[in-house]
Amino acid sequence: QVQLVESGGGLVQAGDSLRLSCAASGRLEKRYLMGWFRQAPGKEREFVASISGSGGTAYYADSVKGRFTISKNSDKTGVFLQMNSLKPEDTAVYYCAARGGIELATSGYDYWGQGTQVTVSS
Repeated sequence: QVQLVESGGGLVQAGDSLRLSCAASGRLEKRYLMGWFRQAPGKEREFVASISGSGGTAYYADSVKGRFTISKNSDKTGVFLQMNSLKPEDTAVYYCAARGGIELATSGYDYWGQGTQVTVSS
């Protein structure tokens, strides 16, 4: 059983930065892809970023490219999301996710965290 727990959300002003963390426990293999998704009120959950098992390759949604950076922790079983230049439209619940596979993916994730709220005021 794999458990993912997010932390680091909060209330910030536009232009500020936040760093989200996701810690994995259980039988999460280091080779697993990990990703971040978000869901704003009244909207569907959307892909934000994903990173390969090794941490060497990442992929971003156009809406966050150049502002957000995904990275893995030292033992490759956790993931971070550094969010800079935050905008009010980044307000959402952010979810950490993991899946098997080699190719970076925007869907098909098997394991999900409970989410952490990020609110950006204008």
